[in-house]
Amino acid sequence: MTNNWYKSYDQPGTARAGTLPLALMKLLTFSMLMLVLPLLSQAQNTRTITGKVLDAQANGLPGVTVVVTGTTVGASTGADGGFELQAPATATTLTISYVGFTSQQVSITDKTSVQVTLKENAQALGDVVVVGYGTARKQDVTGAVAVIGEKDFNRGTFTSPDQLLQGRVSGVQVSNNSGQPGGPSSIRIRGNSAVTGTGQPLYVVDGVPLDGRTARPGAGLASSIDAGSGADSNPLNFLNPDDIETFTVLKDASATAIYGSRAAYGVVLITTKKGNTGAPTLSVGASTGFSNLLRRPEYLDAGQYREALAYYGLPTSGPTSADKGSSVDALDEILRTGYFQNYNVSMSGGSETGRYRLSLGYLDQDGIVRKTGFKKYSANLSTNLQFLESKKLGLDVNISTSQFREALANITTDAGYRGSLIGQALQWNPTQSLRNPDGTLFIQPGDVINPLAAQELYDDNSRVNTILASIAPSYKFTDWLNYRLLLSVNYNSGERRVSIDQRLINYPGILNQGFAGISNTELSTQQIAHTLNFNKAIVTDLNLNAVLGYEYTNFINKGSSLSGFGNANTGGFGSLGLDYTDYLQTTSTGNRSIRSFNDPTYELQSFFGRAIFNFKERYVLTGTIRRDESSKFGSNNRVGYFPSFAAAWDLSKEGFFPAEQLTQLKLRAGYGLTGNQEFPAGSAQDRYEILDNGLQRPSTSRNPDLKWQADRQFNVGIDIGAFNNRLTFSADYFNKTTSDILFPTVPGQPAPQIQALFWKNLDGKIVNKGVEMALNTTLVSSEKAEVSFNANATFIRNEVKDLVGPAIITGAINGQGLSGATSQLITNGYPINSFFLREFAGLDDSGASIYPNGDLATYAGSPNPRTLLGFGLNARYSKLSLIANMTGVFGQYIYNNTLNAVGNIGQIGASKNIALSTFRSSVKEALGNAGSASTRYLEKGDFLKMSNLTLAYALGDVAGFMKGARVYVTGQNLFVITNYDGFDPEVNTVKTGSNRVPSVGIDYLPYPSARTFTLGVNFNL
Repeated sequence: MTNNWYKSYDQPGTARAGTLPLALMKLLTFSMLMLVLPLLSQAQNTRTITGKVLDAQANGLPGVTVVVTGTTVGASTGADGGFELQAPATATTLTISYVGFTSQQVSITDKTSVQVTLKENAQALGDVVVVGYGTARKQDVTGAVAVIGEKDFNRGTFTSPDQLLQGRVSGVQVSNNSGQPGGPSSIRIRGNSAVTGTGQPLYVVDGVPLDGRTARPGAGLASSIDAGSGADSNPLNFLNPDDIETFTVLKDASATAIYGSRAAYGVVLITTKKGNTGAPTLSVGASTGFSNLLRRPEYLDAGQYREALAYYGLPTSGPTSADKGSSVDALDEILRTGYFQNYNVSMSGGSETGRYRLSLGYLDQDGIVRKTGFKKYSANLSTNLQFLESKKLGLDVNISTSQFREALANITTDAGYRGSLIGQALQWNPTQSLRNPDGTLFIQPGDVINPLAAQELYDDNSRVNTILASIAPSYKFTDWLNYRLLLSVNYNSGERRVSIDQRLINYPGILNQGFAGISNTELSTQQIAHTLNFNKAIVTDLNLNAVLGYEYTNFINKGSSLSGFGNANTGGFGSLGLDYTDYLQTTSTGNRSIRSFNDPTYELQSFFGRAIFNFKERYVLTGTIRRDESSKFGSNNRVGYFPSFAAAWDLSKEGFFPAEQLTQLKLRAGYGLTGNQEFPAGSAQDRYEILDNGLQRPSTSRNPDLKWQADRQFNVGIDIGAFNNRLTFSADYFNKTTSDILFPTVPGQPAPQIQALFWKNLDGKIVNKGVEMALNTTLVSSEKAEVSFNANATFIRNEVKDLVGPAIITGAINGQGLSGATSQLITNGYPINSFFLREFAGLDDSGASIYPNGDLATYAGSPNPRTLLGFGLNARYSKLSLIANMTGVFGQYIYNNTLNAVGNIGQIGASKNIALSTFRSSVKEALGNAGSASTRYLEKGDFLKMSNLTLAYALGDVAGFMKGARVYVTGQNLFVITNYDGFDPEVNTVKTGSNRVPSVGIDYLPYPSARTFTLGVNFNL
């Protein structure tokens, strides 16, 4: 039987069955010779060159491009930085290049092996800058844009990437809102202008804008429990800091206007790491360490407490005495040394037509408060593919997925008179044992709560799943015209389970009942974006870099909750050894509450464009326009236009410029308009909420004239480079005005049950203006040693102007005897959230507070800092390196609500503890002296903090399989220099204070800050 693709012949000179025709064999033989002979000839005229490419720490650099100068012969380095190539016999040099490093040429004359150390180059890293929906050359950037790479990040263990930025960028203040692992941060770019909302910047991850929401549900506690609400979860927790390659911070409106209505508070572009060409590289990072309390306020110990009892004339013995005979540090009892472990593994590689990177991360971190912690599993996959012979068709795929779990404590920002866990510990009588003689928890009726019992009998656990996925096909029509489609989805689901043991009798309804609640939240954001990028010289010496685009996004938020108290008649939840949330069905209908919500889906449709004209590489003009249409706003104002203009002049390109030492002098100026739609969906419509009894009541009232909040900003800047850019300096003056402020009101209604919110635009302005500066310098640069220093400073002034109507009251003060107390106003001529308080002038001879102006509240200070500082030092000698970063904040005031609520003199009369500063007052304070809100508790909040300090040693290749190994020790929050009397001058804020306005600069019994030490190792395989 013969095959159908050739025939069998039985003739002389022909092939038989199973053989190739003779002519075909001759043709193949000839072809092979034609291929082999040139190779043999080339082999006789080439030589093998091997080598290794290292960074400044002597670590091998994978994926480095090595090319024989003047040819196309080249190779990429492997995982250990090694390479091998066949160079022409006449070749004399190799050109070695890598992103973020200075390209270098090395001689190979009379050599068969070379070793090269590349120097990091911040300028090279910034040659191409991500500017929103595209990129631009650094010399084409006209706005206030800061780019920092991995080399400049803060070091240490972080649950989310925002802490990598703290103190590293001028004009950007990053503050920890909570010491809780996974807790949120407040990021302010160029000051505070948020009357409502978070005031946070827009985060964009690999081109996908995030909405700043978190899927962790609220605690769902019944209002009768009066336990307040704790700090939110960080919306960036789903990202693994180890996956971040660069941050690009867009600060002025000429840079942010391309994002329109979501860019009022600045934009942070996050670029994740991508695969490098070359052989597969496996990178491993492992670290472990511990955390403990950074600092604590001083409260009386047992001995001092006994002295105080005698000093204030209180019984020191007998059944009525507050001296219970023990010696206890309640705060120490609820705290611990928290241990953690962190592992990251990534694999990357590929070719010119297909690169990939897959990473996995695991973090398990104990909080310094017992029973708290954070655990995260994360995975990230990115691919960059090219198709067709022309490589014009591209496809980028990015998938980030994570699950993080939080074990939370009953530490709240707005607790009632019973306080939260930290307040309970501070005011606990230090002579009263926390446990009975038999080891059981000491619990007694009343509002004095045993903090150890509150901790052990309270369970709060949350789980959040996140996936951020995008697929972006692109087609390159020509070298200067490219189309890209971006499809993305950001899906988050969260569950939270809270239970309070029925033995914790101090809360209403808990005795013999107990409480359990389960809450669920589901968030989804879907986006489609089309962009067309143009980059070409349109006439001689005139280049146009332009982008046109369309974007559609929708946002979904819904959830439900189920909670209930146990039935007292049947023994409550009983003692089954299970969490109460596992058998909620045993609660009776009357003790049960079921709720659900589904916010209106809101949509955002946008058209945008940007054009950058560069004439003769020295004159640059940028214009941007965005048209946003949002379903959030009233029917008369759904469309907003956000333009910006900017120009730059690079004097260093001029013929008259003396370029001997000064290598760059660039002037920039820009003006732009951005907007704000950070308020609940459906707020401009008539909306109703359904009560437990099935009745409906209005929640918001319709306002067809509600319009965009507007932010106008003017910016002038200068960029200087000297000594071949070993010294760079930039400075900017900015003036930002916020108007048409979005604000919720409750208009007077004749029927008290109708209290719907009415959102409107306030007549008034908030002005932030100031100067920001950044300096980077390389003092020493050689193969043996390197020393570089960077510093940034920002000087800000904030003022409210032209506000029509009464001042806005905010700044709620919480605690026993402080119900309804406030401390802040938003009013004309003063900074936003300014402190207006009764003036405290000490104590009179009877120990009563002196208020010279009576009950009149006068301006006392601003919670907004006037000066921000950041310092960084990078030093290396041989294989040993040191990295140190410090941050400073000056000119702010802090209201010490902790001292006011739980450290005042009235506590000792109720057998509670007081602050040492209260006891050591120069005048004996009367026991009945009220701890009213006043300037007595207002303190300067200036501080300078050692954010992180890292000492590392490059081991190099170890054991024949570990390449570029590096070990390091890092300390975070090592110390803070401050006169503030609380836990930490980086104080908590509350989500909503009085009149639904976020408070600023008020210390609300926070989860304490921690000092952390890390020991880690990194290596490649």
